Amino acid sequence: MNNLNGLATGIGSLPYKDVNQAIDAVFRYTPNIPFWPQLPKRDVREGMLAQFTENLPLLKVSQDGVKFLPHEVEDGALEKFYERIIANDAEYFKISEDYAQGFYAFCRRLEKSDLKDIAYIKCHVTGPFTFAASLKDANGVSLLHDAVFFQVILKGLAMKALWQIERLRKFGKKMILFFDEPFLAGFGSAYTPINREDVVTGLIDFTQGLKFPDLLIGVHCCGNTDWSIFTDVADIDIINFDAFDYQEKFVLYADNLKSFLGKGGIICWGVVPTQEFSLKFDAEMLSAKVMGGIDTLVKKGIDRKQLLGQLLISPACGLGSLEPENAELILKALSQTSQYLQKTI
Repeated sequence: MNNLNGLATGIGSLPYKDVNQAIDAVFRYTPNIPFWPQLPKRDVREGMLAQFTENLPLLKVSQDGVKFLPHEVEDGALEKFYERIIANDAEYFKISEDYAQGFYAFCRRLEKSDLKDIAYIKCHVTGPFTFAASLKDANGVSLLHDAVFFQVILKGLAMKALWQIERLRKFGKKMILFFDEPFLAGFGSAYTPINREDVVTGLIDFTQGLKFPDLLIGVHCCGNTDWSIFTDVADIDIINFDAFDYQEKFVLYADNLKSFLGKGGIICWGVVPTQEFSLKFDAEMLSAKVMGGIDTLVKKGIDRKQLLGQLLISPACGLGSLEPENAELILKALSQTSQYLQKTI
């Protein structure tokens, strides 16, 4: 787990409609930790919610997105769902190729590639709080506040993650699973009306069944939050944050991060900005941004060698909403920054 020294990976979404173009970009720019690309511009079914809905009861996907429609679901749907959960039937919760062309093309590319330079294979799933917060019942109330269906979301998404892990395990590489929780940005404000205990408990429930020796579990949150939420969840191995815009807030949690790193935790610095990217953000400048954050944490009592050895980098957020040419520039800057860090630290 040590001596990562700035290896690069992606968050998940890319803006390409052609799946092979997306796969080429993944392996060109993140060859050490390749990830399967989510392609929301290709099909509505590859959206952040829709992609993980198959065989989750009470949900319907249309061109308008995902709807919570309990009155349209056949009797016994919840019972069937929990039967498959109890049986630990990951295959029942598979993501079909119609919903994830990138996953299947990624596996095909791995099958015919030389894997010797791959350190980890990365997969991902939408986090349960973001998923639930994005859906509302007939009264306009967020499903975060529906105790029954929130449990469905927790368990269903965990099985979607398990299915990916089981499919990717055949490649004989260590794996990384990110769950993406943009909703938890700004935690504690009026926009995230949930309490800390419920968040920590929910994340513990979500991650505890996914802990395997060959898997690291990471959380991605692309805004500011209470970062101690994630350091308090024992099974989270990687914290990925927007290091370009929120580094000054993140380092305020040095005491929590010291404990997190002490147990082997990894910080993934989302140092390449996405929405405000400019060609002036070259590898030297972006590396200096990361090193500035590391210097601050060292001053707060964290060991420098530990910070460098447990260091990954990524874009600040997913790239699915951008134009392909802009995404390409960001991925290129990411790759160059990773190479620069590995040569200089």
